[in-house]
Amino acid sequence: MKILVIVAHPSLESSNWNKAWVEELKKNGDITIHELYKEYPSEKIDVQREQQLIEAHDRIIFQYPLYWYNMPPLLKKWFDAVLLYNWAYGPEATATTGKEIGVAISTYGTAESYQPSGSNRLTLEQILAPIQASARFISAVYLPHFTVNDTSDVTPERLAQSSNAYVEHIMSVKPMTEA
Repeated sequence: MKILVIVAHPSLESSNWNKAWVEELKKNGDITIHELYKEYPSEKIDVQREQQLIEAHDRIIFQYPLYWYNMPPLLKKWFDAVLLYNWAYGPEATATTGKEIGVAISTYGTAESYQPSGSNRLTLEQILAPIQASARFISAVYLPHFTVNDTSDVTPERLAQSSNAYVEHIMSVKPMTEA
């Protein structure tokens, strides 16, 4: 299985978690790492190149920090620019059919804060529902997400454990079953 990780962190070099994840991913030659903010500092996306990357991989993971209950702006722009009619969806679309799509996010809030009774009042599943719906819309298969919460609690042990668990997750996660 060919895995593509699309990293969308506006300041990856100053990140603890996403940077550690990328460093761990680089140890695995079977994973292609694509850093959007590094690739497109002017935010002018090469749509054809991005589509070729998607076509060349079976599993696509979007890695980013949760950003105002959403994805960072360049990743949203990527979705709008790349997932085109009759390529990703529509009567002639086949490019994304059967692709596996997942999300890896870091959150500042604790796991408890992402519960109906928590300070955010929403679960991460609810916050990520638009990506799950988008995957379904383009005939892709949605994977369970990977998360690290409470990113203010940084220790070398926690970074290492999370990074190892992340790589294991994206290499072995099974698609979600539809209810």
